[in-house]
Amino acid sequence: MPRYSEERKAAVIEKMMPPRNTSIPKLAEETGISDATLYNWRKRARLEGFAVPADGKNSEQWSSADKFAVVLETASMNEAQLGEYCREKGLYSEQIAAWREACLQANADEAVQSQAVALVDEAVSPPVHGATRRAPC
Repeated sequence: MPRYSEERKAAVIEKMMPPRNTSIPKLAEETGISDATLYNWRKRARLEGFAVPADGKNSEQWSSADKFAVVLETASMNEAQLGEYCREKGLYSEQIAAWREACLQANADEAVQSQAVALVDEAVSPPVHGATRRAPC
């Protein structure tokens, strides 16, 4: 198995990331690095928190995990930093705002669903607050 320098690996991973979003089969053809190696590098980059979309998809077709990674990565940025990040990644701040809102709504929906389930459970089997005892005869 050939060993690749960290610089080479970083350069190839960068091509997988926005704004290029180069697909792994295309990168394998261009670089001569096996598909398996490239998929492994992408997986590791994702685990390290980088937004590395799957196979050249445009940003609206990214997985929820990739969009969430961008939301996390940009959460503490001010407007100027966010603008620079968007230019670098080929994204729009409006996209990131929409993804952030979707994340918040997903969590809000889960809380609402949990409350609804609790209410249904309570209605189906009301809690026993204390058994009534009869006085001994």
